[in-house]
Amino acid sequence: NLQDNVFVNVVASVQYRALADKASDAFYRLSNTREQIQSYVFDVIRASVPKMNLDDVFEQKNEIARAVEDELEKAMSAYGYEIVQTLIVDIEPDEHVKRAMNEINAAARMRLAATEKAEAEKILQIKRAEGEAESKYLAGVGIARQRQAIVDGLRDSVLAFSENVPGTSSKDVMDMVLVTQYFDTMKDIGASSKSSAVFIPHGPGAVKDIASQIRDGQLQGRMV
Repeated sequence: NLQDNVFVNVVASVQYRALADKASDAFYRLSNTREQIQSYVFDVIRASVPKMNLDDVFEQKNEIARAVEDELEKAMSAYGYEIVQTLIVDIEPDEHVKRAMNEINAAARMRLAATEKAEAEKILQIKRAEGEAESKYLAGVGIARQRQAIVDGLRDSVLAFSENVPGTSSKDVMDMVLVTQYFDTMKDIGASSKSSAVFIPHGPGAVKDIASQIRDGQLQGRMV
């Protein structure tokens, strides 16, 4: 019974031999050497182990073995025996205590696993957020480049048309480009397999309204 009210079985292994110069003492002075050695082992263990806690018994088993060996060496040398080595080969707590220790160990491992899982999820969320931010940044760069290319293409179209068709103004060219883009957009909508039904005004007047709305939007953007 340990200091923390836990029962434990301690198994000791003792290696001994008779001394050649004291063979007669070894043969005649002890009637049962094995029982005498067991008695000394039990006495030392019962005197030292109950003063410890269970954890200390596991940590200090070498010290317990040394104490047993020292006591046996002093006692058995007088009877012609030499103690070669003493080992504590097993420390077995009560079954209820072992079950509780296993449960505590399992709970600690579960807490560690939960912590590791949470850390892994945190890293995944951070990496996912970084990936989304990078994707949005690249998408923004792509849109900006696309818009710049459209502006450059419109400028080149206006200049080329004005040079090749005398009497046309930049406004005339832009109106024609807007109408062309309007019909290209309608063609793309009709050709898309994902489109179901799209209702838009159509006709010459509608095209004129769309062109004027785009110009008005551009003018308001310049004013802002």
